[in-house]
Amino acid sequence: MILIVMGVSGSGKTLIGELLAQRLGCAFVDGDVFHSAANKEKMAQGIALTDDDRWPWLAAIRTAIEESVQAGQSLIVGCSSLKRAYRDVLRGGAQGDGTVRFIYLKGSFDVLHERLATRGRHFFNPALLQSQLDTLEEPGDDEAITVSIELSPQEIVDEVVAKLPAA
Repeated sequence: MILIVMGVSGSGKTLIGELLAQRLGCAFVDGDVFHSAANKEKMAQGIALTDDDRWPWLAAIRTAIEESVQAGQSLIVGCSSLKRAYRDVLRGGAQGDGTVRFIYLKGSFDVLHERLATRGRHFFNPALLQSQLDTLEEPGDDEAITVSIELSPQEIVDEVVAKLPAA
């Protein structure tokens, strides 16, 4: 099973991904590690990434997913996955084979902005939040398990685990 914890910056992808990985006994990787230095620098300067910036990043994450599947290992990835086309790349096609499932951490601008304003030592410039929300194509229930970020981290993990199909 491959789970991608998705949402805009500040939604809690890393924290929830790490907690889910602990609960499910599998590895977690933050998608940010696959960003190029150039992408990180752009975001630090408050410059929004373009699709051309994102395609190589998404391809690198897809490669990591394929390696985990080939090794027979479960993996949880934290990745914004803002557009359906990005999610299609990550799942290996528009329909995929059901191996990759998305967990969408949904939150309001105010909650997200507050989190970003108090977060330290991250390359993401909080001024980019609105551009991420403008880019976001929210997944439907057919594409992701959606959970409110206003729940506690433990409640989010409990809700996700309860909604996952039995293995």
